[in-house]
Amino acid sequence: MSEVPPTRMNEQVFKAKKKAAQSGHRLLKKKADALKVKFRDYAKSIAETKASMAGDAASAFFSLTQAEYAAGNFKQKVAEGSLTARVRVGAGIDNVAGVKLPVFTKYETGAAADHQSLGLAGGGKKIAAVREKFSVLLDMLLKLASLQTSFQTLDEAMKVTNRRVNALENVTIPKIEGVLNYIARELDELEREDFTRLKLVQGKKEAQAKEEAQAKEEAEKLVEAVVGKENSEDITAMFDATDDAEVVF
Repeated sequence: MSEVPPTRMNEQVFKAKKKAAQSGHRLLKKKADALKVKFRDYAKSIAETKASMAGDAASAFFSLTQAEYAAGNFKQKVAEGSLTARVRVGAGIDNVAGVKLPVFTKYETGAAADHQSLGLAGGGKKIAAVREKFSVLLDMLLKLASLQTSFQTLDEAMKVTNRRVNALENVTIPKIEGVLNYIARELDELEREDFTRLKLVQGKKEAQAKEEAQAKEEAEKLVEAVVGKENSEDITAMFDATDDAEVVF
């Protein structure tokens, strides 16, 4: 604090810094609260998705077992095909309180469907059920991947935001308040010194004025005494009438 000159200008500067820090603290606090709410929503959605996905996965693989029982082992025929992807995964971005969260979506490539002849000899309905259930399972996996990735991103963003909030609340703002208190104390001390100095100067002026008035009063008394003495003496006594010469007309 000693490196900060205690002036009115610096006081205004640090008051502006304090106001900006408090505004930033309020905004970051709101952001942290919004992220916390979204974080809880994501955690709840992940739990629900995992719970429902367990049943979907079990149903899909059980359907696969039924299809293999009805149509035989068709995995080799599927592997011998062109294996052109009819579904791909795209990545988007969702903005939550200034935090960019990845979102995965599924889209059709438009490729022709292979292995449409599977199950002609038997088990065609079971194979179609397998396609449908694994398609549902894929949607659930994409949803869970988006939720998990967003959950981790939100967790990191919350940690950073909370660190900034704590830094402003426990370090920056108290430091600025300490500087302001130091400047206020120094300015008060300077004002007291100036007041004391003014009182001393005023006291000296009053004493000087009193001395001058006393000297003036003494001078006036001395003049009055001299004039009164001159008035009390007979001026004609200083002259002799016989000394005057006769005047002849």
